[in-house]
Order: sequence, then C-alpha cells, then structure tokens
Amino acid sequence: MSDVAADTPSALTDEAILERFANSRNVPGSARTLGFRLLAVSQADRRVEVAFEPRLEQVGNPMGQVQGGYVCAMLDECMSVAGLITSGMTCVVPTLEMKTSFLRPTLPGPLRAVGWVVKWGRTVCFSEGELYDPQGRLLAKASATAIPTPFAKFKK
Repeated sequence: MSDVAADTPSALTDEAILERFANSRNVPGSARTLGFRLLAVSQADRRVEVAFEPRLEQVGNPMGQVQGGYVCAMLDECMSVAGLITSGMTCVVPTLEMKTSFLRPTLPGPLRAVGWVVKWGRTVCFSEGELYDPQGRLLAKASATAIPTPFAKFKK
C-alpha cells in the first residue's frame, strides 16, 4: 500500500466548503448585489442550496419585481457554484448556454435557490437550478451547459 503524497491537497468536507464561502474576502460584486449566501453543500449529490436577498432599489423593475435578468443571474450563480463544488473546488464553469423558465413573478426579499450538476464530463457540464420564494413556491427554473475550466487555465 502506498501513502498519498504529502503535497497532495486533501479533499474539503462539505462543512469546510461552507466555511470557505462564509469567510471569503473575494466575493464578486454580482454576488453582493444579489445578496448571495451559500446555505448547504452536498458533494455526494453534486448539489448546493443558496440564499439570495435582492433589494428592489438595485434589481427591481417598474412593477416592483426582480427584473428577469437578475433572476437568471441568481440561477446561473447557483448552478455555477454546484459545478465548482463538483470539480472539488478546482474548476470554474463558465456558462455556454442557459435556458430559464419564469413561472411566477419574483419579488425582492429572501429567496432560496437549489442548483445541481446533472452530468459532469471532462469538457462539458450540464446543470439545473430552481428558485423559490419564502413560501416554497417555485418561481423559476433553469438549465445550463458550461465548460469545466481549471483555475490555472482560467487566468487572463
């Protein structure tokens, strides 16, 4: 039996990933605008749960609802984090294509999204996501195709 090399990074637990996100000092502006907070991680299920808290003055339309592009951004963020988790925190997953279905108006305030990876391949990732209101009603659904890209290759 051979030992694992000392310089091989150890796999992060779900709890360690949650802690890493909670303590991150490098939160993208878009995530701050949407009120992003990672709630749950299941690497085994390739699934994440995310809280969002969009504010009307930042993301609202004239009808007092969250503008559809921001709904897409929340779902995209959630699915991308599911991809990042699935990669073992080694890849970003830039979205190639995304389809969103809007099922009911999204109002500003606390929201919950669930994202998961349907299929992870060497060159493509398929993911899905759902956005819910505080009463648990499904507001929007999305599916996406993305390219798993190791962090080292992603640098400009």
